[in-house]
Amino acid sequence: MKIDTLPARASLAAGQIVLGNIDYDERATMRAWEDFLADEPKCARDPVHPSHVRSLIHDSWYRSVTGGINAQGIEAPLSSDRDEIEYLTRANAELLSAARRSFASLGQLLQGTGAMLVLADSDGVLIDAIGDKKTLHDGMDIHLGIGGKWNEDAVGTNGIGTALWTGEPTFVHAAEHFCAGIKSWTCAGAPIRDPLDGKIIGVVDLSGYSPIFRPHNTALVAATARQIEKALAEQQQEQRTRLLEAFISSAPSYRRKDGLVIVDHRGRAIFCNNVPNGDTTDMMDGPMEPGRGRWLMNLPASGSDADLAKALPAHLRSCHVTPLKLDGDLRGAALVFPSVPIVSSAMTISREVNKHLQTAAEMIVGESEKLLAAVDVASRVARSNGVTSLLIEGETGVGKELFARLVHAGSRRTENDPFVAINCGAITKELFGSELFGHVAGAFTGASREGKPGVFEMANGGVLSLDEIGELPLEIQPFLLRVLEERVVHRIGDSRGRPVDVRLVASTNRDLKQEVAAGRFRSDLYYRIGAVSIQVPALRERGDDVLLLIEHFNRRIAALAGNDPLEFSNDALDALLAYRWPGNVRELKNLVERLHILARGSSIELQDLPEEINAGNRNDIAMHSDHPAAMLEAPVYTFEDAERQAIKNALAAESGNLSKVAVRLGISRPTLYRKLGQYGIRRGFL
Repeated sequence: MKIDTLPARASLAAGQIVLGNIDYDERATMRAWEDFLADEPKCARDPVHPSHVRSLIHDSWYRSVTGGINAQGIEAPLSSDRDEIEYLTRANAELLSAARRSFASLGQLLQGTGAMLVLADSDGVLIDAIGDKKTLHDGMDIHLGIGGKWNEDAVGTNGIGTALWTGEPTFVHAAEHFCAGIKSWTCAGAPIRDPLDGKIIGVVDLSGYSPIFRPHNTALVAATARQIEKALAEQQQEQRTRLLEAFISSAPSYRRKDGLVIVDHRGRAIFCNNVPNGDTTDMMDGPMEPGRGRWLMNLPASGSDADLAKALPAHLRSCHVTPLKLDGDLRGAALVFPSVPIVSSAMTISREVNKHLQTAAEMIVGESEKLLAAVDVASRVARSNGVTSLLIEGETGVGKELFARLVHAGSRRTENDPFVAINCGAITKELFGSELFGHVAGAFTGASREGKPGVFEMANGGVLSLDEIGELPLEIQPFLLRVLEERVVHRIGDSRGRPVDVRLVASTNRDLKQEVAAGRFRSDLYYRIGAVSIQVPALRERGDDVLLLIEHFNRRIAALAGNDPLEFSNDALDALLAYRWPGNVRELKNLVERLHILARGSSIELQDLPEEINAGNRNDIAMHSDHPAAMLEAPVYTFEDAERQAIKNALAAESGNLSKVAVRLGISRPTLYRKLGQYGIRRGFL
């Protein structure tokens, strides 16, 4: 597809084109501008526009002159401060993300056309620019580049600033510009509105020297703006869904008849249900979802419960507020309006417990079916009121301790409930009894003079994690069974029993059934600790969780070091996905740490990985890289065609692996699934 920005020769005289219903004449427009400036006091008193100047332009000239804009100006204000540009990028991350695909599609097509496409924020400051290289270069002469400020208050009449002012797609051609230094340019801008509240959040603009003018330039930028708004709506819907899921998983006390408002990171209502009358009636503004899009509060940076409560406006102080985090960052809040007052301290405890449970669950990264099943069982045990023991089985390095901490988080009744972990494989046979049950003064040679509590006493009221319980000596096992049955512990050398309230979480990398059959583990103890058991899957059984874990550790390690995350090439990701990971999650984490230390740059290629990882995958990688060009279809002609073709190309390159396709395209898997259905693309179309 070629974008036609070069003008066809019309029958009008040289220098004349049709602008709306007016025959544009360059000389006449320049004379009108000069007369306007020469009689500035009269123009301020009687802003009547000449018949050959569009009213939109003349009105903008009037705003420009009354606003003190220098008509002889040759450029827009420009911020070149790196910190300010970085702030602009962060502040407009959502807009930039939504525009990325449209700009990528059009950027290559603009080369050689003399045109450039720019993206500005709500203040008219440019945050992205693509297109013809020469035009991009020349644009910097007038500061039409990233950091340039192009609202009317800064540079007078122009496509970006006037579109912001009018709120409509607008073009400004050549002499119609207010400042003399930009009258050799033509530009067409279209505002971008937030799909949630309709506010203008930016402008997309097509600019170049005046010969590129075509009447359909305005239609092109308007269509691009609509595509960006569509992408924004998809992003917002995905975030809305994730925030609802985060609320559901963290609010067991919520009842259907309670009022609920979910606000996003900007404090705007994105979901409302059963919002009560009374102090909140000012939110009721729609038949479907009352108040959706309405700004309600500023979310504090800390995200603490106390700061959130302080941030609530007076008419919302009756609600219960809960922070909602996505990927560890505060991204919204839930406001619950109880249908009846909740005064029970048990409810407060329940809410607090669930918050800890959610935090602990977020530490277990993954979406595979086996992993989620294990998390579900551990969460159920954590929320149970009894003292049920839990047996966690799995290979070394799969993250069994995280599940123990998950049980502790859900079992907490106060902030001080202890979590005590001990590795049975690291204790000598002679010290097992003392470590588990404690001893009194002088109980045996080497015993401390004051005596010592064992781990059962230290874990009283909380959770005791016995890791590698399969290493427990056979002669100690009856004593452990007795403590679990009687909930009383006897220190070595002491006849007095000490009651303990402990939830035991045992873990092992052995097959305890085989240990029982071999006589190395008591069957009665096995059945006591294994009343509820979970099998934590090995990393090789978790499929695309490898990608999620790489991203998780990559970002966490980068943040701790104050660096940017590493970027992994597709070939490197292929190799990491195919690797068997004998050391499981621990091995993957250590690898990412090693790469952060040893990587020569910010990009990780196949050759940067250890030999044992990439050696077995070279043939597969070669197959992916040698896909026949015949797999790619003919050039596309619309945004939808471009999107459809991009998905097909990614499916071909990734051999139908949807998780990797989503990573390649920079979209979420739910969005990918929806688009596959939208375009009728079957995963196995290859």
